[in-house]
Amino acid sequence: MSENKTKPTEQSPEDFIASVEHATRRADAQTLLDLMRKITGWDARMWGPAIIGFGEYHYKYESGREGDFMRTGFSPRKANMVVYIMPGYTDFSEILGRLGKHKLGKSCLYINKLADVDMGVLEELIRAGLDDMEKKYPL
Repeated sequence: MSENKTKPTEQSPEDFIASVEHATRRADAQTLLDLMRKITGWDARMWGPAIIGFGEYHYKYESGREGDFMRTGFSPRKANMVVYIMPGYTDFSEILGRLGKHKLGKSCLYINKLADVDMGVLEELIRAGLDDMEKKYPL
């Protein structure tokens, strides 16, 4: 059985954000921290050295791999802001079409800066991801 290597840490999300060198990325990270706290009602915590996550769920795949991971979160990386819209198997193209400038990975949304996107649509997308997650992994 293989487990997820990214696990919660004791590092403070606020301290991590304060350490982000790029001023715009740091300010955007603080905005996302506040937004996700408002949306989820959960406390933020660090997952590994660079991901700020909210909530948690336990997964178990048919392969036998299982573990725990955050329900949603983000990471202010050097190249862009990564927003984790879990679990990554639902088509959110209608919402994404209204979001603004972004790139998409399997369950990751890449944003250069929050000024490039509609914050109301981003909030809608985060909520939709959480609603979708709740169907597969109820609290």
